[in-house]
Amino acid sequence: MTDDFYCDEVLSGKTEVRVVRETDNVLAYHHTRPFWPAHVVVIPKRHISSLLTLEESDTALLLELIGVVRDVAQQIVSERGACRVLTNLGQYQDSKHLHWHVCSGDPLK
Repeated sequence: MTDDFYCDEVLSGKTEVRVVRETDNVLAYHHTRPFWPAHVVVIPKRHISSLLTLEESDTALLLELIGVVRDVAQQIVSERGACRVLTNLGQYQDSKHLHWHVCSGDPLK
């Protein structure tokens, strides 16, 4: 297995996920091992290593991705009153596939 959980497991169908929103190019789903009470992951369906490796040609995909992040964030804010939107880079990025966490609440123990 490589260091890309999203391609290897989620997008391949090996790991079943509860979909929150899906477009032709983007998937948002409830995290398989949530760190917060509300924890949704938003990924492009095409492999992109990280925010730092985006190309000019990825602009339309990035706009679609951010649109889904916005929609999920609006939903969580309406349900819980607040949320965080974050992505990890470098050594903080466990899976080398661009992804955003949209989450709310105190960390689960």
